[in-house]
Amino acid sequence: MMTEIISSNDKKAMLRAAELIKRGETVAFPTETVYGLGANAFDEDAVNKIFEAKGRPADNPLIVHIENMNMIGDIAVGIPDDFYTLYEKFMPGPLTIILHRGKKIGDKVTAGLDTVAVRFPRHRTASELIKKSGCPLATPSANLSAHISPTTARHVYDDLNGRIPLIIDGGECSVGIESTVLDLTGEIPLVLRPGAVTLDMLRKVLKEVEQLNKYSPSDTGLFCNKSPGMKYRHYSPNADLYIANDGKDAKFLYDTALKDGKKTVIIAKAANAALYGDRNILTIPDDSKGYAKKIYSLLRLAEQSYGFIVCEKPDLSGSGESVLNRLIKASNK
Repeated sequence: MMTEIISSNDKKAMLRAAELIKRGETVAFPTETVYGLGANAFDEDAVNKIFEAKGRPADNPLIVHIENMNMIGDIAVGIPDDFYTLYEKFMPGPLTIILHRGKKIGDKVTAGLDTVAVRFPRHRTASELIKKSGCPLATPSANLSAHISPTTARHVYDDLNGRIPLIIDGGECSVGIESTVLDLTGEIPLVLRPGAVTLDMLRKVLKEVEQLNKYSPSDTGLFCNKSPGMKYRHYSPNADLYIANDGKDAKFLYDTALKDGKKTVIIAKAANAALYGDRNILTIPDDSKGYAKKIYSLLRLAEQSYGFIVCEKPDLSGSGESVLNRLIKASNK
């Protein structure tokens, strides 16, 4: 299979992308979080092509992406008032809601669960593709399963060239990490995966809301399969990855790996770069939003030349806790 990259500004090509979706194919496209690999959420054969292209385990559910609220009735049932409250505040945006599954959504999308994850992406290209396709899109990240999520079209191509027919290039993703996943099917709204919409932000809108685990989404039990990114290792570079608590820790990890003959690099906040002398470093923005936007790109850059990556722990303000969640899931621990 030949994989083509088109520009999101090419109107004729966008129509062709929508036609591919209608014919039961997969298309990679940008969202504000990461690039996604979409297929008609109502077509089980098309959805299966997502799992085949990614090498994704069948028990890892997908997120259904919608373009307008008229689509929600075909996807979910028993929708609570909290959903509409969240819609007014955060949608379109990087928030995924888990609801009770509607009859038109098949087992492939939900991994056989009676719940379904729904998101209304903010990115213009994502909305346009869904609208032109005329159906909601079942969409995980557009990468090989367990690898670093893609935030540019080139990242998608590096992973899925020859596995999918088309990639829409809409530039770099503005958020850079996956959406927050909030479960509304229990007695109390529960964050299963943190993201740019933080627990503090949700608490300003909902009367009650809790978080399953602030840092590690690998808990087993009742919630293990409800959200993508929970059961398996995710976001991982093709290299060893360790998280440093501070500069001293980063130097120790780096120097120890170097003595063991490993080619090593530190991903360091720009303000700390001078601490590391002549050690190999890649700099990342100091602020939490900039850190989140660039972390996956830098991990992909690092894995190309280094076998051992030391990453400075992000500050835990803003989306920093969500970034740490991803790093822990991706790391050797």
